[in-house]
Amino acid sequence: MLKRQTVKGSDQVKVTFSIPHDPSQGKVSVVGDFNDWQEGVTTMVKRSNDTRSASVVLDPGRYQFRYCTDSGEWFNDEAADAYEPNDVGGENCIIEI
Repeated sequence: MLKRQTVKGSDQVKVTFSIPHDPSQGKVSVVGDFNDWQEGVTTMVKRSNDTRSASVVLDPGRYQFRYCTDSGEWFNDEAADAYEPNDVGGENCIIEI
């Protein structure tokens, strides 16, 4: 799930990425062009409603992202605005702000 919230007094948007919590995945990070595809920078936190989430503040634009587990499994968000092919034979999620 992707939640967007306008940052008061700014044109920036706080984006919250949320997925169901699956303990077998270990740590999960949101990685994308907004954090230079660096794993572990935007780590998702387990919530009391049995989900994981992480938030970032973004300028208006179009961003690619995916989720990555600490064991190296990559997966997409079903709620992404769109998908496009990546350089490793898969697809990246797209969010537009």
